[in-house]
Amino acid sequence: MTRPTPDSAVASSATGPGPAAVTGKRSPARAAGLRTPRWVGWLFVAPALAVYAVFVLRPIALTVQYSMYRWDGIGPSTWAGLDNYVEVFTDPDLFASILNAVKLIVFFSAIPVVLGLAIASTIRRIATSRLALVARTVLFLPQVIPLVAAGIAWSWLLSSTGLVNQLLTYVGLGGVARAWLGDFSTALPAVGVIGAWVLLGLCTILLLSGMSKIDPALYEAARMDGAGPLREFVSITVPSLRQEIGVCVTVTVIAALASFDIVYVSTQGGPGNATMVPGLEIYYLAFSERQVGMASALAVVLMALVILVALPIQWLTKDRTS
Repeated sequence: MTRPTPDSAVASSATGPGPAAVTGKRSPARAAGLRTPRWVGWLFVAPALAVYAVFVLRPIALTVQYSMYRWDGIGPSTWAGLDNYVEVFTDPDLFASILNAVKLIVFFSAIPVVLGLAIASTIRRIATSRLALVARTVLFLPQVIPLVAAGIAWSWLLSSTGLVNQLLTYVGLGGVARAWLGDFSTALPAVGVIGAWVLLGLCTILLLSGMSKIDPALYEAARMDGAGPLREFVSITVPSLRQEIGVCVTVTVIAALASFDIVYVSTQGGPGNATMVPGLEIYYLAFSERQVGMASALAVVLMALVILVALPIQWLTKDRTS
């Protein structure tokens, strides 16, 4: 048996490892020192960014630009500066529309989230029964029905001769019956009830999906410690649904502030301006009164209001465990 001489060992090390060793450790491209440039990744994002810029960022920029002018949408425009924004907050009718949208948050957000928590918790307890499947289907049905159809149906139900007043008369409460959408004192709450009915199913399904991720061992441990259903709900269910509640509140608050279709179909902002909301006011200003600058200013204020309300909600409901 011959041993390698020192000269042959040095020659072997100088030639380096063989092709198999190189192939087994890294790719030929990396061995050659080639790396993919960072700008290549932007090529994949570029189509989406272009669409977003054209259909979202550009309209926002144009809206801000139009809000600085007095323009009827056809003829020449005149510079107005911040006068349109000042009028939004000083004109009683325009500012009242913003207040109406804020009031609708109670119906569009608070009621669906609170009732959704209670209903989702009840459905979770009977998850194995057929009644749970029926309840989920019935509650989510308003999300499938077009809002225009829902508005028309509720307009019939809440009319002076509608089913709601007929039921009130049947149980002896005929004195309470009225044209709910035509009365100054009840028109806005009636619109809020329609919105709560539409959004209740969405909140319930979102919260129910969040409850399915809660570890059942937590409930078992709570029962062993003597906790009842209410204590389980307050101490386990609600804290575990922090993010889901945040999503529900964010979606419903935005729906309240940006409401348009339900109000337009059911009341068209009436009676008077009792149910006028910013979305409907923007529509009337731009297409009926030809005040494009004022409508744009109100749209920018509405966008800022949505951001100012949504961002704190997202921060408060952010999961800080990770």
